Amino acid sequence: MPTYVYEVLDKSGKPTGETFEIVQSMKEDALTKDAKGRAVRRAIVAPAIAGKWSPIKEKSSLSNKNLERLGFTKYERKGKGYMERVAGKKGPKSISSDD
Repeated sequence: MPTYVYEVLDKSGKPTGETFEIVQSMKEDALTKDAKGRAVRRAIVAPAIAGKWSPIKEKSSLSNKNLERLGFTKYERKGKGYMERVAGKKGPKSISSDD
């Protein structure tokens, strides 16, 4: 479910600068009042997505230490037709082709 940002509005309908976040289903209607009974509206903000292109996501999920912890084996190319194991304990230490 997505997290939505809401702005608190003053009596004239202008934003007060106060915001809060709430997790809601996309099927739910937007809130019109907060828990304190104040008028609110859903704010339009850029999404915070850490996809596979994100350095934050890549460093944490694809690090050799994390891959090994999760039971994966990772090989890196060390030359033409030659790869060495850099993470994990299973499989050969190196792989080469006779091309």
